[in-house]
Amino acid sequence: QVRLVESGGGLVQAGGSLRLSCAASGSFFRIDDMGWYRQAPGEQRELVARITRSRTTTYADSIKGRFTISRDNAKNTVDLQMNALKPEDTAMYYCNVEALRSTVRMSTYEYWGQGTQVTVAS
Repeated sequence: QVRLVESGGGLVQAGGSLRLSCAASGSFFRIDDMGWYRQAPGEQRELVARITRSRTTTYADSIKGRFTISRDNAKNTVDLQMNALKPEDTAMYYCNVEALRSTVRMSTYEYWGQGTQVTVAS
């Protein structure tokens, strides 16, 4: 099983910054894609940013130019640097990883973290 531990959430004023971190551990051959998603109360979970193993990135339009996703393949971690935060960014943020569990079958599975709360005060 793959376990994800997230950290870095909290309360910040509009215009401030936070850095979210996610560490993957457990039984797997390697971690492929990694990403961050968020969900506000009453809303659908949405993609914030994703990054491939070769560090190709994808960002939601709403956060382009403000957030930066990065990863360390040796440590199996993914970070999300969030700058110029807005009240609209308030949500529970979830780490998501795609893990290669078997090189024989090339079987991959997705895993989710427990979430870390980000609250941006106006």
